[in-house]
Amino acid sequence: MTATQNRLWTVEEYHRMIEAGILTSNDKVELLDGRIIQMSPQTPLSAATTQRTDRYLQNLLKNKADIRIQLPITLSTSEPEPDIAVVCIDPNGYADHHPTPSEILLLIEVAYSSLNIDRDEKAPIYARANILDYWILDVIKCQVYIFRNPSELGYQEETVLGQDAIITPLAFSQIEIPFSELFIP
Repeated sequence: MTATQNRLWTVEEYHRMIEAGILTSNDKVELLDGRIIQMSPQTPLSAATTQRTDRYLQNLLKNKADIRIQLPITLSTSEPEPDIAVVCIDPNGYADHHPTPSEILLLIEVAYSSLNIDRDEKAPIYARANILDYWILDVIKCQVYIFRNPSELGYQEETVLGQDAIITPLAFSQIEIPFSELFIP
């Protein structure tokens, strides 16, 4: 029996498929480590949590960072679409490229049914890309997973906090975020 191998795609090939209309917004996919993966559909609770978090961060970080919602970021072998990406302000509004690791200040995924993907697949990708601060909001248990100290082997620090916790994002040492502001009451 002959073993088959998956064909991995580069970010450039992925972009060409989008430009050629092979992949469209109706496909609801993202590129993870060279694999084109179907994205999880959003439940009302995950969508509401994403929207609430966006609104809170927009107010909190006004003129300090841009908040991007479910838009691509470009990593070496991946182009995921995190629920929330807090990125450096770009004078061109990222019209000529998606944010890259050096422009990413914080990534947040909102997990309802995607917790395993967010922890086991995305976290290692983000760590290898040297994303310094990555959070997963678990809307089922009202917990936040905080990943820090990235390395080629993954994040060296993982902390799980309840919704009553308060944390300071690494990129904004003067700001405290109470997680209760991010979750739906």
